[in-house]
Amino acid sequence: MTKIISIANHKGGVGKTTTTVNLSAGLNRNGRKILCVDLDPQANLTQSLGITEFESSIYDSLTQNSDLVPLSYRKGFDVIPSHINLSGAEVELFNEPGREYILKGLLNKVKENYDYIFIDCPPSLGLLTVNAFVASDKLLIPLQAEYLATQGLAKLMEVTQKVQERINPGFELMGVVLTRFNKRLILNKDIARSVEKYFGDILFKNSVRENISIAEAPSVGKDIFEYNSSSNGAFDFLQLSKEFIERME
Repeated sequence: MTKIISIANHKGGVGKTTTTVNLSAGLNRNGRKILCVDLDPQANLTQSLGITEFESSIYDSLTQNSDLVPLSYRKGFDVIPSHINLSGAEVELFNEPGREYILKGLLNKVKENYDYIFIDCPPSLGLLTVNAFVASDKLLIPLQAEYLATQGLAKLMEVTQKVQERINPGFELMGVVLTRFNKRLILNKDIARSVEKYFGDILFKNSVRENISIAEAPSVGKDIFEYNSSSNGAFDFLQLSKEFIERME
């Protein structure tokens, strides 16, 4: 059965898109069929995978009630691209009946083609993110091991709880992943201990280290495995994908 996972954090720059792209690529390498939905108006996921030309984006589907048009990044790994026009979608959909359910309806038409669907959410908690949460089974939070990166968690958990109570009772937090982690830094280790104390087993055992190859890969439109399969970043995301499979399957 297809599982839909929102990848979200209220703070930008914590590795949200990087996690979406490379966890998806790792799962694809483990034989899973993946769809990534770029729900961020900045379109970083679309750009990170080198997608520059497309006839239809998530914006068109949300605002014009047209079917999703997945693009193939690689065999078994499809993408719904984003566009800067998506930045105006929340205003355009404000008076739309059932506006929180639009993405769910769109995904219902294609989800049987995939094992996992990942939604790369914008760094805000507006209508787009609520659409993602309503459509999803699980929430995955990438978290940079720095003090400021932890400050938006309370608000994110508040929105998650409201979606659970009012709209999507099956939606739940399935994991927190530490990103850009440096075990040599005392602050990183202190944050990691605090997060583990708060979240317990929900914190993934495998973290993603700071790695130059991870930073370089989007500039050439490739995931970490295509760019440098021997890098620490590729190793970390492969281990993370295996732990993800253990938790979900």
